[in-house]
Amino acid sequence: MAAKSLFLPLALILALLATINLSGCASRDADRESTEQQIYNRAQSALRNNNFQLAIEYLDMLEAQFPFGRYAEQAQLELIYAQYRANRPEVAQHVANRFIRLHPQHPNADYAYYMRGMAAYGKNRGLVDRFGLTSPAERDTTSALQAFNHFSQLVNLFPDSQYTPDARQRMIYLRNLLAESEVYVANFYMDKGAYVAAANRARTVVQHYSQTEVVDQALAVLIEANWRLGLNEAAQAALQLMHTNFPDHPGFRDDGSFEFTQVVRNRDRSWVNIISLGLLDRPEIPPPIRIDLTPVEVDLQADRGARPQLPDLPAT
Repeated sequence: MAAKSLFLPLALILALLATINLSGCASRDADRESTEQQIYNRAQSALRNNNFQLAIEYLDMLEAQFPFGRYAEQAQLELIYAQYRANRPEVAQHVANRFIRLHPQHPNADYAYYMRGMAAYGKNRGLVDRFGLTSPAERDTTSALQAFNHFSQLVNLFPDSQYTPDARQRMIYLRNLLAESEVYVANFYMDKGAYVAAANRARTVVQHYSQTEVVDQALAVLIEANWRLGLNEAAQAALQLMHTNFPDHPGFRDDGSFEFTQVVRNRDRSWVNIISLGLLDRPEIPPPIRIDLTPVEVDLQADRGARPQLPDLPAT
């Protein structure tokens, strides 16, 4: 009796699973037999309910069954949005690139350009950014540069687009982010004593991000790096730029000289000092260094290096 009582619930479960499976198959068959309008309406309903995975399935189905239908191009545009909202930035960029390639003259092509930029813009932005655990400038900025270039294409090709004002504002943010990243890396190289690499990074900011808010920080790195390399004329040229454009920089003294503090690097610390977290066997802090301002004529633009140059922001 016990075995028989166990058999009945098991049989009921199997019958229920079979019914669900048949129902699912019937539903998929019904979808395949639906009209273009019906599939499109279902995709729209899924989008309105923020069910982006279901919307993607319907939009893919619409494109597969009706590739030349009345909703084909609109479905491709909405697929970009659905993939973006489903947190698939790479797929969203791929779909946007395909639409731009296939429909460059489409009246809504500007939307594809904009969403391509948004997909790159939102890439790698997650909990770390939400809680501010680290600065975005301290991480890989490949996606930021990609987003800037995508938005730049939109602004240049569609200056009157409704999406252009927002894209332009995001470009300003991205330009500042890229400049901050260069300064962050330059300071990292300075801490490691890699003065040539630090000077190259700082020079990139001065030459290619001159409209950003961290140019003075880049010039300070450039002054110190060139001075430590014994390139006095280059140091003076950077110092002259600093004095002309940022006369109130805290590094300037009353007599016009520029002072930067020296830091104690790990290689100059003893193991006792490192293990005790700096409490024991403290090394002497080197005195600050002053550089007198001597006018020179040196063009910092002469050596632009191999780093990419961003286009200027379009005029409003």
